[in-house]
Order: sequence, then structure tokens, then C-alpha cells
Amino acid sequence: MAGGIQIVPSGVFGSEGRPGANARLVVAHIGVGGMGMTHVNNMLRFQKEDKVRIAAVCDADDNRLSAAFDNVGGAPAVKAYRDYRYLIERKDIDAVLIATPDHWHAVQTVHACQSGKHVYVEKPASVTVAEGRAMVHAARANKVAVQVGAQARTAKGGWYTCRAIRNGIIGRVHRVSCWHYANPVDDTPVPDSDPPEGLDWDLWVGPLPWRPYNRRYHPANFRWVLESGGGQIRDRGAHQFSTILWCMNADQQTSFTVEAKGRAPGKGLWDCPVDMDVVYHFKNPDWSLEWGQPGNKVGKTEFGNVFWGEHGNLVLEWEGGYRPANPEAIAFQLPPGGKEVPRTDEYEDFNMNHKADWFRSIREGHLRPAVDIEIAHRTATLCNLGNLAYRLGRKLVWDGHKEQVVGDDAANRLLSRPQRYPYVL
Repeated sequence: MAGGIQIVPSGVFGSEGRPGANARLVVAHIGVGGMGMTHVNNMLRFQKEDKVRIAAVCDADDNRLSAAFDNVGGAPAVKAYRDYRYLIERKDIDAVLIATPDHWHAVQTVHACQSGKHVYVEKPASVTVAEGRAMVHAARANKVAVQVGAQARTAKGGWYTCRAIRNGIIGRVHRVSCWHYANPVDDTPVPDSDPPEGLDWDLWVGPLPWRPYNRRYHPANFRWVLESGGGQIRDRGAHQFSTILWCMNADQQTSFTVEAKGRAPGKGLWDCPVDMDVVYHFKNPDWSLEWGQPGNKVGKTEFGNVFWGEHGNLVLEWEGGYRPANPEAIAFQLPPGGKEVPRTDEYEDFNMNHKADWFRSIREGHLRPAVDIEIAHRTATLCNLGNLAYRLGRKLVWDGHKEQVVGDDAANRLLSRPQRYPYVL
């Protein structure tokens, strides 16, 4: 029991039938802490608009599960689950929203796709290249729409910037640089301990190698451990790189070189580099992408990026979601012969808008939302290879068609990793 709710132990519900083009989608939430509650609140608004029906919530933490269950109205319309595998057995659920820790994204997405469900999953898409490719394969093989939560491609700030860059506001762009504040350091490590009451720790660890509970690891500090969170570059980099690739019209430029250096932390559990500089070089067309941690802070906010072109530069604060575009980009007028960039702005709230885009891809049957899993996989590959170049301390040459590091067997062995049974792809 959790907060007076009954946690369903198995999927025993009959099918209510699949919805037609104009019917409500039946949705469920897997992971309801942090960003997961934002997704819940968004779905509640869609439910009021009669576009969805929330059927289930799931979390390995009973306290979070109870809060979400109460928030969505509780029984009998909604069921609560601790283990997502029982939830995805239900034939009446059309789509799931996944906001679990990063190391769970791939396994849960693949299993949901194999169960015939459309997926909205938080970024980063994956923690290894092999996981990302498995997610793409599962989406295509099962003909479902997988949208990844890098919202700038459906936000106004990103759209204004993309439109201006693609239509030559600063001429040909030869370099894009990012700035971002450092990863934290664990200066006061604590001993391992028993997990808090109500948390299924084994289930939370899932596909990772088992480790004892530690307050410096859970709930959100997994972000600062390379095996699970990958630091700022895999978190915010997944946002910024997605926007940059879109603006540069470079989703198909899958091959590049990458070099990285960083300052390792001292004591404690966290092993992500405190400071980090990563440089990617692309060919045909030639341009470079630089991750600076902290980098050269050109703007005023905590992080952002600068497009450097033939005729000056254009700044984008954050990644184009939570902040507006540069005034120059907003005022930019399309030149004669210019090409318009498709725009999605059904809702003022960019989180709502991103989900509306996902719904549209489902209802219209094209199954390719704005941040389709293939796009997100390629973005995550940039992040993951940046960390890999840092760990190995050498330049990597990436063949995006073969998805291999050229001439580096040791690096290629690190593109995947074993997963702990039974939480496996």
C-alpha cells in the first residue's frame, strides 16, 4: 500500500479498443517525480480538453506514486503501479510518458514500443549508442511515435533562431559555441545507508550494475555519475545540441570527429568532470561545435550558445525553450527566395506544445514528431561520445553510417554495456 492506494500487481484489464482519429488517447505515466509531475499536469489539462484520459501512474517510490495518484483523481479511473512492466501489459493504454532517470529511458521505451504503445520519453534518449539504436529500431518495427523531450524544436525561441540562421542572418555559420556552468563536486561524501521507506531500490537501479543506496546518488544526484547521468553535457547538451543541429539543418550530418578534455573531481561519489571542453568537427559542410563548461559566457543567463557566421554572430540563451530568441532573430524578415521553417505553436506553453506535436504525429499517422527518436538518438550520440572521448583521453573519429569509432576497438567496446537482468533490452 502507498498513501492508501492499491498498487496493482499485474495487468489484468481487458482491452477497451484502440481509439480512432478523433478519439481520446488513453495515456499512462512512468516516473512521476520532478519533470514527471510536469507531464502529469500537462496531461490533466489535455484531459480537461477531452483529448486524453489518464489511466495509470507508475513509480518505484511509493511516496511519489501516491502524490501523483491523488493528483490525477485516484481510483477507480486510475490505477497505480510500482513496476512499469505490469502497466504496459494493458491493451487499453495507447501511449506512455516516461520521466524516469536516464538509465531507464531506453529499456522502458523499447518495452513500451514492443507493447504497441506510443512513447514520450525525457531526454537524453539514451546513455549508450547501442541503447539509442535499439530505441529507433523498436519505434520503427512497431510503427509507433516516439517523441523525446527536447522541446526547443516546438518552442518559439528555437523557431525564430532556426528560421534566421537557415536564411542567412549572419551568413554561413562556421562555428557554434556553447557555454554552461560546471558540474558540482561532492566535497562532503556520506556513507551508504538503507534506502528510504517506500522506495524499491532494486527496481530504481534497474539495468545498472547494482550498488548500495547512497544519498549522494538518489534521487537526482545520479546526474553527476558518468555511468548513469553523464553530467551537464548529457543533460543540457541534449537540449542545446538538438536545437543547434536543427538550426544548422544538420540532422543528417552523422559523422564527425570529437576531442575532449576536462578536470576530474576529487573525492566523493560523483565522477563527472568539473570543467569540460569538447570540440566536434563536421564535414560537407564544414563547421565545428564546441561545448564549453564553463566556456565563454556571451549571454546573460546560465547557459546558451553562439552561432558564429561570416557576418557576425547570433546568441541563443538557454536552448530556445525557456527563454525567448535574440531580438534580432525575432525581427528577422525572410529574404526573397528564403525558405520558411515549419512552426508548431498550438499552445503558448512549450511543454504543452511539444506534446501536442506528438499527439498530431499519432493521429495523422506519420509517426515522426518534431524530436523523433532518430533525431534524439543522434543528439544523444554527440553527448555520449563527448563523454567517451573524455574518458579515453583521445580523439575519436565517428562513422555515423556504421555507428562505429574508426580504427578504435577499445572505444567501440564502450558503445554498449551489459544490463542487469531482468531489466534488459
